[in-house]
Amino acid sequence: MFQGAAALNLDAKGRFAVPARHREALASAANGRLVLTAHPHRCLLLYPEPAWEPIRDKVLAASSFNPQAAAIKRLLVGNAREEEMDAAGRLLVAPELRQFAQLDKQIWLVGQGSHFEIWSDAGWQQQQEAVFALGEQFLPAGLEDLAL
Repeated sequence: MFQGAAALNLDAKGRFAVPARHREALASAANGRLVLTAHPHRCLLLYPEPAWEPIRDKVLAASSFNPQAAAIKRLLVGNAREEEMDAAGRLLVAPELRQFAQLDKQIWLVGQGSHFEIWSDAGWQQQQEAVFALGEQFLPAGLEDLAL
């Protein structure tokens, strides 16, 4: 399970070092095969390939004649890229995906259980502020009785 948020830096080639605490889990969950793709919220998703495959298959099963289904196929599957960590535990983010998510020098790697989100610094700060702006409407239906 991937959890926690880490501020990381992209190098001049568009690579970031996966935090050491996640490297082994990512490598073993995917035999080194990872998938990066776009998310409608303008962040990126990083999945171990085995966790990505059922999502990809479900998206691809949708009708291409439905405009919403076609759009999500283009976004998720059309932007998906198979990547591998290098020997130093770095992962390359393709220029197209960096541009899509507006990634600059500082990025955020945010654990989401089975995968990670990758945010620009500005995008992550906006997400945090959006949570606080919800006020009393913070918890969605089904989580009203959540106790922390």
